[in-house]
Amino acid sequence: MALPNEQSVTINTPYIELDKLLKRENLCASGGEARFVISEGMVLLNNQVEMRKRKKIYPGDVVTFQGESLRVVAETVDS
Repeated sequence: MALPNEQSVTINTPYIELDKLLKRENLCASGGEARFVISEGMVLLNNQVEMRKRKKIYPGDVVTFQGESLRVVAETVDS
């Protein structure tokens, strides 16, 4: 079930690291800023505070930061 401020983000790899996701989706200006906000406990992973900067995020996970929620989905391959 999608949250009101939830958007889907597609990855084409098995996982993406949390700091890279925040930077890629422009929720943080740099990787350093992403690592800082994670270390300060400002990021939620599946509604739990996540403080591991390089935590692997898999399809189905929801990352929340500053009122924005990102649901990670796997890229689908058409055959």
